[in-house]
Amino acid sequence: MHIIDVFGGEKLPVSFEIFPPKGDLPVEEAREVIGGLAPLSPSFVSVTYSAGGSGNSSRTIDVAKMAQDEYGLNMMAHLTCMNADRAGIDSVLASMKAAGIENVLALRGDAVPGATPKDFKFAKDLIPVAREAGFCVGAAAYPEGHIDCLDFDESIRHLKEKQDAGAQFFVTQLFFDNDVALQFLDAARKAGITVPITFGIMPFLSKAQIQRMVFMCGASLPSPIIKLLARYEDDPKALRQAGIDYACQQFVGLSKEGVDGLHVYTMNRPDIAQAAVQALRDAGAIA
Repeated sequence: MHIIDVFGGEKLPVSFEIFPPKGDLPVEEAREVIGGLAPLSPSFVSVTYSAGGSGNSSRTIDVAKMAQDEYGLNMMAHLTCMNADRAGIDSVLASMKAAGIENVLALRGDAVPGATPKDFKFAKDLIPVAREAGFCVGAAAYPEGHIDCLDFDESIRHLKEKQDAGAQFFVTQLFFDNDVALQFLDAARKAGITVPITFGIMPFLSKAQIQRMVFMCGASLPSPIIKLLARYEDDPKALRQAGIDYACQQFVGLSKEGVDGLHVYTMNRPDIAQAAVQALRDAGAIA
């Protein structure tokens, strides 16, 4: 099923992201994660792809295929183009198609130090290639602007370029302040971005993790989170629960604003997805 078809109905689309586990048996390890997510009936599940062209496309495809074939889930495979050439991208897309995958999230990927881009410099260069290959194609959006882009208006222009290149929907990077996300949504709509935007949230589970997230993504920390970090700094279990509770509050708050969709960065922990879905059910946002 093409992901674009899950938007616009009466049901609020709620989706999950997972990553291919490391090790010798990634599909077997992923099966346990998928087994915990499938009963939640997600609108779709995305599977990440290694950054910088390091090439774990086979794991991404294997996990997506397993989830489709064994659990009947609607899957989306991430695909990065940094340091990739056209022949390599065509090969990966052909493998995805052979596996029955219909949806791709087109990403630039993290820059590789010292590497020179080949046939693709930005995600907008990858999008039309995936569309021409017959895929439903989504792309990333950044509520606070891309970390490599200091000008927010320029970041919105880049988003519009992705839509113009053929992106059919957007999934946002994580954020911790719903007001920031809604301001971004308003700016995007005013800029002529009309495709669905589903908002991605990742709960913070530890102080070290949130530090990595802030520096990797450029997400700002609102005062309530800083206070939670201070309160539970010496209680890792309580801090983890506080992070999940905070994320659930974000999901419920966004659902009341009529957003196009919600995306849970599960970190391969089904209990995070379960908590988000339960909070939305308790709030009457989903059945």
